[in-house]
Amino acid sequence: MHSILIIDDETKIRTLLARILELEGFEIHQAEDLKSGLKKIKTLSPEIILCDVKLPDGNGVEFAKEVKEKFPLIEIILLTAYGNIPDGVQAIKNGAFDYITKGDDNNRILPLLYRALDRVKYNKENEVSQETTSTKLDSNLLLGKSPIFEQALQLAQKVAPTNATVLLTGETGTGKEVFATAIHQSSLRKDQNFVAINCSAFSKDLLESELFGHKAGAFTGAMKDQKGLFEEAHSGTIFLDEIGEMALDLQAKLLRVLESGEFIKIGETKPTKVDVRIIAATNRNLEKEIANGTFREDLFYRISVFHIELPSLRERASDIELIVNQFIKHFNHYYQKNIKSINQEALLFLKKYSWPGNIRELKNTIERAIILSENEELSTNDFPSFIQTSEIDQNENSLELALMEKKHIQKVLKFTKGNKTKTAELLGIGLTTLYRKIAEYKLN
Repeated sequence: MHSILIIDDETKIRTLLARILELEGFEIHQAEDLKSGLKKIKTLSPEIILCDVKLPDGNGVEFAKEVKEKFPLIEIILLTAYGNIPDGVQAIKNGAFDYITKGDDNNRILPLLYRALDRVKYNKENEVSQETTSTKLDSNLLLGKSPIFEQALQLAQKVAPTNATVLLTGETGTGKEVFATAIHQSSLRKDQNFVAINCSAFSKDLLESELFGHKAGAFTGAMKDQKGLFEEAHSGTIFLDEIGEMALDLQAKLLRVLESGEFIKIGETKPTKVDVRIIAATNRNLEKEIANGTFREDLFYRISVFHIELPSLRERASDIELIVNQFIKHFNHYYQKNIKSINQEALLFLKKYSWPGNIRELKNTIERAIILSENEELSTNDFPSFIQTSEIDQNENSLELALMEKKHIQKVLKFTKGNKTKTAELLGIGLTTLYRKIAEYKLN
């Protein structure tokens, strides 16, 4: 029986949650504050903790960090009466599995619990401490024997031991964060923090606060001093994904870090010094962005000291079989399946498909196929129809990449009946990226 600890100072809410979860067959324990909750964690070793954010003796967001540091295999889901973006971001950074609003998100609790239990089970089996399953999987994505992929790997291996700033470019889903992680792990900074942030996931003001931190009272809601990610990455590496999305005034602040190793926090007057290696990534053509006036030329030359272009999956179709077999092995273990191989017909379809979402899309496709398959061998019937019917025209190589991308996005949108969330998931790209592509290509 799975063990869950509920920490909430409101007796009625705690009792109601306990009753609902007991009916699902869970073993439930309760605590009214963080102090008693911590005692029960030590004695009962629950698998999941459901914890209120505001408690009489502390804050659940900070408590999540303490729990993950001391008990890395426990997953914690935070419950709040009044959700806000900064708290949600900090909760996930502190290791919380999720952050949800009471009442509005009640229907999410049970599905979340089962997903969190999957995470616990997988982590226990693989003796994972604070490393997530996705990080474990990402390490396995550095697979490939094609010459174009080997060339990118060799460049990464050469630059890794240095302190040079690196710019990784390539289409969405080509594994830029995987390469950044590998470069850090092979560097002299490998024992220090590796901090990653997607610059497109935050508004300008929130991104500035996340990167550089702020002083208490600097803006509404800034109740205390907060370290930025550059400080968190001191002596280590910071990975700035989708740097092409960064606002111009933030680019100027980043340029100062590169030139002088210092920055000024929001609400501060004195500079803060840091020693950080920067690895940046983008799927945009920064030379075009410079011409359009949306990216600083001086910053471009600073971040592109060492430039590595990552190939698309189309350009290394010969690697698909190797990658697919690795995904089969991984998801067999994750979903307790016993799929031994993929048949040659299905493999041929995968090699013919153009993969606009690259490895990320391939991963999602194999995961879906393994969930659906009832046999020991994956076949064409286990894959979406738009992959089964995909054919590459012999003359298609002469077409612009943008035209191919537009055609495939149209095809997937039609398959999902216009469901943009599902389309982004199948393509292996972010929802923000999909909306940008829809606007760019003027798609309905």
